[in-house]
Amino acid sequence: MSRTTNELPETLLEATRYFSDHEFCREFIAVMRWPDGPVCPSCASKRISFLTTRKTYKCLDCKRQFSVRTDTIFEESPLTLDKWLIAIWLVTNAKNGISSCEVARALGVKQHTAWFLLHRIRHAMHVGFFEKFDGTVEVDETFVGGLEKNKHKNKKQNRGRGGVGKAIVVAALQRGNGQKDEFGRRRKPSERILGKVRATVVPDTSQETLHNFIEATVQPGAEVFTDAHKGYRGLDAK
Repeated sequence: MSRTTNELPETLLEATRYFSDHEFCREFIAVMRWPDGPVCPSCASKRISFLTTRKTYKCLDCKRQFSVRTDTIFEESPLTLDKWLIAIWLVTNAKNGISSCEVARALGVKQHTAWFLLHRIRHAMHVGFFEKFDGTVEVDETFVGGLEKNKHKNKKQNRGRGGVGKAIVVAALQRGNGQKDEFGRRRKPSERILGKVRATVVPDTSQETLHNFIEATVQPGAEVFTDAHKGYRGLDAK
């Protein structure tokens, strides 16, 4: 079958052939991530050059070098992009779900490696993005929904207080650098880093849930600010 980003594979055999070329995998991710052309993940500049010998991009404004893996769930993974893309195909095309053992057999990797892949892919699909935040990030959780006392009698849960009957939403805010620098001078558009927010509904505010959200949303080494909720304890060790 011909490989184009408009004709996606329909079977596992086709997916294996479709993603067999590493250069095509890189180009495929680039088109999916930047449909209007590559954008610098640091300053959002579109003045980008491509270093063919290293298969990386270079921002002509902030001078940062980056690849299609940078700031995504693929970054720092020893697995090749073909295995990542086939794993994503398996997850998105499994109507009744798929186990890590099935993925391990399909990709020829160990079960714990397949479990890692599934965990990252499912979380990214749940929250709707594959890129991670860097720099300074604020994380907080809240309860969303009406008060129990304001609900119709047949809608009340009649137990507990506070967050009863409400959805739990956790959000991460990546701070921008503002329109002006520390000296009060207006920054050029190419020098500005825009703030971004990502949020998702979670089942609870346990340490495991909050840590999983942060690990899937924020790059290692980023500066994370939270409140004193016990679910955030232990982040310093990661």
